[in-house]
Amino acid sequence: MKTPVINQQDIRDSIFSTIADQIFVADIRVERDGILAGVTRLKPALLEIGVTIDYLAEDGGAVKAGDVVVTISGSPKQMALAEEFAMGLLAKTSGIATAARRAVTLAGGELRIVAGAWKKVAPELKWSVREAVATGGAAFRISDQPFLYLDKNFVRMLGGIRETLAVVAAMDDKIKSIQVKGESGDILDEALLAVHSGADILMVDTGNLHDVLRINQLLIQTNQRHKIKIAFAKGIGVEAIPSLKGLGIDILDIGTGIIDAPLLDMKLDVRKRG
Repeated sequence: MKTPVINQQDIRDSIFSTIADQIFVADIRVERDGILAGVTRLKPALLEIGVTIDYLAEDGGAVKAGDVVVTISGSPKQMALAEEFAMGLLAKTSGIATAARRAVTLAGGELRIVAGAWKKVAPELKWSVREAVATGGAAFRISDQPFLYLDKNFVRMLGGIRETLAVVAAMDDKIKSIQVKGESGDILDEALLAVHSGADILMVDTGNLHDVLRINQLLIQTNQRHKIKIAFAKGIGVEAIPSLKGLGIDILDIGTGIIDAPLLDMKLDVRKRG
């Protein structure tokens, strides 16, 4: 992020001219409970405008409503400049981290929680969103190992599930995840075809729980379940997680339920240094 330039002449120089040599202190407080994220990006931005950082809470820490997470000191203009961006570097990412932590807690270790919707945000925001997801304890990819995600468009362009997996069959160093949606017929047929063609992860991207239950049962009946992980996605909310445990889902992509989380609201209060 490009922070305001401290030596730029603007109206604040006139407004603060009579108190320009005084030092003020600013506290940023959170207004609800949550998980803090974005501190590593905030610190260099604060140093760039020349404030003194008296206190910074750590990324990933649990905070309570009213907690001070940042304390800085500096001139009146520096305080005004900090107010323009400091909360903006924390509030949204902390909201995402808070939702991610909630999802992981509800999953209780039984499901791998993923928020893959970071790919849909603007390029300049992707890294901060990914960091926020990770800070909350969730994953931003469906596998920690090198993998290929073969979505519906790969399948359409390459001519089908079998053909798509054949193209990547020789890439033995990568996990192969393929999306099944029932586009070419019954989703059960797609699932079995994908397993027999070398898939490692089936992404059931329909949002229809019945699809997951059917696929899981079929793979058990055909003695294929041990070969594959089942991922489930599309329109799933964080609060639905408890109802999805124990149903055969290995990986749950919450997506916008985490990325679209509300801000962890904050306020910045300035006082004269005593």
